[in-house]
Amino acid sequence: MAEQLLVVEDDTTLRELLSASLRLVGFEVRAVTTGAEAMAAVRHEPPDLIVLDVMLPDVDGFEVVRRLRGPLAPAGPLTPAGPPPVLFLTARDATEDRISGLAAGGDDYVTKPFNLEELILRIRAILRRTGGRQPDARLVVGDLALDPEGHHVTRGGQPVLLSPTEFSLLRVLMEHVGQVLTRRQLLDAVWHYDFGGDDSIVASYISYLRRKVDTCEPKLIHTVRGTGYVLRRPSR
Repeated sequence: MAEQLLVVEDDTTLRELLSASLRLVGFEVRAVTTGAEAMAAVRHEPPDLIVLDVMLPDVDGFEVVRRLRGPLAPAGPLTPAGPPPVLFLTARDATEDRISGLAAGGDDYVTKPFNLEELILRIRAILRRTGGRQPDARLVVGDLALDPEGHHVTRGGQPVLLSPTEFSLLRVLMEHVGQVLTRRQLLDAVWHYDFGGDDSIVASYISYLRRKVDTCEPKLIHTVRGTGYVLRRPSR
């Protein structure tokens, strides 16, 4: 079955062009024009991925994602694997905008004008890392637990809310507990970029994970200067 995408774009020409192009390469596409329509569409039938413009006429894309993943989200996960991943598509290319997008829960951020082939590669990369996994065993490191099948993380028994990319990154670190992983290894394992991806995104997501996972002692995620990152079991 083809993956289902939700395109949220208020520019009529771009919305129709993008929708047609994505259908041409095999995706099923629904398209809406506002943040309110996007939230209603996700609640009615969650897509596999959202291509989301930031500058919408009613509420910006960052706020749409916050509402879908925050306290205003409907009770329970939107899908068996949690909230759908999001690729922001916007003309706002300042560094602070990119950081805001990723911090809001976005999984990638593409600026306009964009190369359609690269956009499709990025969409497919997100889908590879967030979907299609078979049920796996629960991972436990100290008081940190990750359930791959239920897409659920707890620390000290308390739920930890993660975006799909944060979840995938934590999963890789837990699967290689005690092993130092380079930025390039993490980029390949989590983002699957095969067209020269920028590994600086890894440091940003490590920072986001620490804010959510390492809110108490002992700290589990460590930087190995000049090498990469490692998740270590707490000392006894």
